[in-house]
Amino acid sequence: MAQDILIVDDEADIRELIAGILHDEGYCPRVADNGFSAIEMIKARQPSLVILDVWLGDGERDGLKVLDIIKRDHPFVPVIMISGHGTIETAVAAIKKGAQDFIEKPFQTERLLVVIEKAIESAFLKRENAELRLKAGMSNELIGQTPIMNQTRQTIEKAGPTNSRVLISGPAGSGKETAARLLHAQSKRASAPLIIVNCSMLHPDHLEAELFGTEIIGQSADTPRKVGLIEQAHAGTLVLDEVTDLPLPTQAKLIRLLQENGFTRLGGSHRVEVDIRVIATTSADMLAMINKGNFREDLYYRLNVVPIQIPPLRDRVSDIPLLAQHFLNNITSSQNQFQRRFSDEALVVLQSYPWPGNVRQLKNVIEWVLIMNTLTPREAIRADMLPPEIRTGLPFNINNTGNADIVSLPLREAREVFEREYLSTQVNRFGGNISQTARFVGMERSALHRKLKSLGALNEKASVESELLQSSEG
Repeated sequence: MAQDILIVDDEADIRELIAGILHDEGYCPRVADNGFSAIEMIKARQPSLVILDVWLGDGERDGLKVLDIIKRDHPFVPVIMISGHGTIETAVAAIKKGAQDFIEKPFQTERLLVVIEKAIESAFLKRENAELRLKAGMSNELIGQTPIMNQTRQTIEKAGPTNSRVLISGPAGSGKETAARLLHAQSKRASAPLIIVNCSMLHPDHLEAELFGTEIIGQSADTPRKVGLIEQAHAGTLVLDEVTDLPLPTQAKLIRLLQENGFTRLGGSHRVEVDIRVIATTSADMLAMINKGNFREDLYYRLNVVPIQIPPLRDRVSDIPLLAQHFLNNITSSQNQFQRRFSDEALVVLQSYPWPGNVRQLKNVIEWVLIMNTLTPREAIRADMLPPEIRTGLPFNINNTGNADIVSLPLREAREVFEREYLSTQVNRFGGNISQTARFVGMERSALHRKLKSLGALNEKASVESELLQSSEG
């Protein structure tokens, strides 16, 4: 997507010269001949970069004052200052106020283009760093090889490069935000902002101000306005997380935004134009909400151009070992620990749990395991190291079998292991008394003796009684 660059200079020939150069290089230039016009144009549509003359000759809106307003209201928009009367003092003042660079007139075309490219790249990196701080520890991959996950990735690959709206559905913690980030990363807007709005976390009284921003009419131009999240997403992607939590009046305003690609800040009269791609996510049954009158049907169809369904973790059990190892590698790498692995029985236990919190819960469990267990460098994570709630309610007892590997064995071998451990426990419980043990487990004494002998589970006391039993039978 072509970068939108605003050129602010009171000399027409300079404005047109720069605009022509930028147009030939594939940029989308706009021009303003004074500071007041520049501020109004930035209000209407946030540019990717501003080229600003220091001396505009209009008093209140000279270049440095315009720079102050831009950096106050649009901190991520880079500004390049230009001047035909430049001094070292002016350049230093501009840089201190937040200008990205300073160029003296007359300038060489190549230098101007290099400075512009570096400024835009630097602004992108600043935004990216801010986003990384917010999403630290989050995965940007959809891990899994089940058919439904392969299909989901194929849909993202096809829809990503388009500007189509996408509605991502799925239970909480299943990876909807990860899918949204992948869509943005694979789009032509990948170098532009990605703004994620958690609709369920915003207070209803402040929701519209956060989304659309505010502007107080009649106040001084120095009064800070609030730039809303929608405007911050200009040229990029706006993700409405849990969109069904938006109140009906806000839903109506969102429809108008989607229709007109513009809006008016709260308390303002200026129309703000935006070019954004909207991705919405929900864990709710949207059709049920529409039937109850809690969500607008027309908004649903505007958002649901490309539907993506993320399944719960319990529906893709075979992906759990891949996910578990992925999270384990990420956590150990970030903490400079030795690489770890799961034992086979631990993976079976993880695959046997229903995971009501989905992928997010799995990640939290793995982090808990690493915190609560002291492991030697090559020690595998065993089933008994998993949290109690993961082991409780399973069809096998990890704590009492004495051999947690049972859950990773074929049925015949697992049955032998279980019988040996079970019968040994019962024989020990009754002090080696075969008769009492047989009555408790519901077997004939002779049958129990043969079973214990075949399993190699006879202890010393039981062996003595067994010999007596054989003598009496003989």
